[in-house]
Formats: sequence, structure tokens, C-alpha cells
Amino acid sequence: MESKDTYKTIAFPSEEILLKEKSSKFFGYAFPIQSEAEVKPIIDGLRKQHPHAVHYCYAYQIGTETLVHRANDDGEPSNTAGMPIYGQIQSFGVTNVLIVIVRIFGGVKLGVGGLITAYKTAAQMTLESSEIIEKTIDIHYLVSFDYKNINKVMRVIKEKNIEIVSQKMEMSCEIEIITRKKNAEMIFDIFNSMFEITIKPTLK
Repeated sequence: MESKDTYKTIAFPSEEILLKEKSSKFFGYAFPIQSEAEVKPIIDGLRKQHPHAVHYCYAYQIGTETLVHRANDDGEPSNTAGMPIYGQIQSFGVTNVLIVIVRIFGGVKLGVGGLITAYKTAAQMTLESSEIIEKTIDIHYLVSFDYKNINKVMRVIKEKNIEIVSQKMEMSCEIEIITRKKNAEMIFDIFNSMFEITIKPTLK
């Protein structure tokens, strides 16, 4: 069984969607994110955009092999907002994504079932309006060698069509390369078996 080396995410922030439910308004937004540090500034921005809203509920998932996720009800009854939103992230199979549903209360209580349905539907509409793309899981390596071995290294890079991220060409050279996860072991073995050339993963 070959391990999967692609994942689905959204291409760019979604258009705002609006769901009206018993005079409450639910505004939905999806954002591509790479780290948890990005979440708070986005929420703060939406608070400024919707100063009259009562709840800014969200869920996110980050990562490809190791997943980090969080669901936040922001004052709604427990598990009526964050988890239904997170359920849609799972259902669409996307990662590196944050979904925020901003609720402006319209005076009529929706009850637990009504809230769950409203947040789930708003999250679903938000993801349906987003452009979902497939990306490859990439591994970065640093290849180090003496300048005299540059032709050997470059030949492999050309033959295997490896993407170069950065290079430092002096007496001792370093090239950072990037490869799809499924080819990573093969690429590593080629360089690793070459005389006077070292290769090691770089932590990205």
C-alpha cells in the first residue's frame, strides 16, 4: 500500500456566504492557513468587520501527516458550532484550512438542533464556494558537496527533474531540493550512495 502523497486544501480565501435562519444571520468564511498563529489575526479582522456579531465560531485543521485541529464554539452551547464546522472540514477532506462562521443574532433562539444544522450548513456552503485544489506533500533535502562534484549532482537533478529551492555555489556547495514524498526515498538513496556527497532532510 503506497502512502498517499497528496492532500486537498483551498486555493485562496473564499467569498463571503450568508445563511439566514429565523432572523439570525450566519456569515461563512474559509481561509487557507499553514499555522495556528494565523488564526487569531483572522478572527480579529472578522470582529472588526462584524462589530455587531455575538459569536465568531470556527474550526481549523492543519497538517498532512500529523493533523492538528481545533473547534471553538465561542459562547454557543457546547458542540453546537465548532464541531459541526469541523465535521464539514472532514467531510470535504481538506486540510490547512480555517472556517469561521460569524453569527448575528436575530432575536429568535434556534435551539441546539437548529444551531447545529445552521453552523453545519453555513460551513458546507462556505466550502462549496471555495476552490478546492490538490497539492503534493513535498520533502525538502539539503545536498552538500565539493564544487568538483557539481556535474554529478546536477546530472541527477536534471535526469530526475528535481526542483531546486536554493543553491549556494562556492568551494563547498549546498543545494536545497524539493521532491514529492513518493519519490523522496529514491532521491535520497541516489545521493546518499554517491561518493563525497551528503544529503539530509531539512526541516520545513
